[in-house]
Amino acid sequence: MIQYSQLVVTIVIAFFITLILGPIAIPLLHRLKVGQSIRDEGPKSHMSKSGTPTMGGLIMIAAISITALTSGMLNKDLYMILFATIGFGLIGFVDDFIKVVLKRNLGLRAYQKLLGQIVVAVLIALYQANASISGTKILIPFVEGAGKYLDLGLLYVPFIAFVVVATANGVNLTDGLDGLAAGVTLIISSFFSLVAMNWGYPSIAVFCGALTGACLGFLRFNAHPAKVFMGDTGSMALGGAIATIAILMNLTLFIPIVGGIYFAEALSVMMQVASFKLTGKRIFKMSPLHHHFELSGWKETKVVVVFWSVTLLLCIVGLFGLN
Repeated sequence: MIQYSQLVVTIVIAFFITLILGPIAIPLLHRLKVGQSIRDEGPKSHMSKSGTPTMGGLIMIAAISITALTSGMLNKDLYMILFATIGFGLIGFVDDFIKVVLKRNLGLRAYQKLLGQIVVAVLIALYQANASISGTKILIPFVEGAGKYLDLGLLYVPFIAFVVVATANGVNLTDGLDGLAAGVTLIISSFFSLVAMNWGYPSIAVFCGALTGACLGFLRFNAHPAKVFMGDTGSMALGGAIATIAILMNLTLFIPIVGGIYFAEALSVMMQVASFKLTGKRIFKMSPLHHHFELSGWKETKVVVVFWSVTLLLCIVGLFGLN
């Protein structure tokens, strides 16, 4: 069983590794000219961000991997979360590379990106279906007694794969303001680290600690005004990590609760597209949701702090949903 002191040490190690890697990686990204392109139709205040180095997610992936692999808590679960983190991060890296290095603005084609995500997600689902003592059962939030588990049977693998892909893309959509995705993920990973510690998942707790520390360290460079963006490399990696952490503890249905911001960001895009195609009208001033609030007059920093605060409240709600 991991102690709270060990978890704190893990967070601190990942935090300082990120702080060390940042000043090394950011100038290198500058020299490689991997600057972020800003959409013309986006908020005008974002035009000043053009050219800011992206692909900074490599810093977090490196810090997380080094911390986790040297933790002494290696087991199959930890390797699977690392596989998800690096696998989704690699998909994001290829997408970023095509966009910012090869200068092809669209990056990977949608079907190519989705295919890669599905392959990684299905492998995660198959692993959990065979490795978990609960098999194809998932915990239902706020339900007690014999009925607190739902057995999905043959639907388990496609459902879990869908959740993984949806979460990764939700985090990707959330990554649109300085410090937003890193801060939201930091809070969610802290929630899962506490659950993992108290439920007897020491390796998962260590990974969550590494993820928390890396996000905290990355905020040193990514908080407003950002010196580097995580890019799809980072957002996809974070999404894959959070989804897999939840799934390995049978907390799949808690993702829309504690990750409500991810869900809201993705839902706002789907609603906007559907409304425009069906009626020719837009529901939001702009999607994802954080841009709607910006165009409504909120400062970028206010949107970020409010979204962080909402995530903290949702994680508290999530704690009440455990049984």
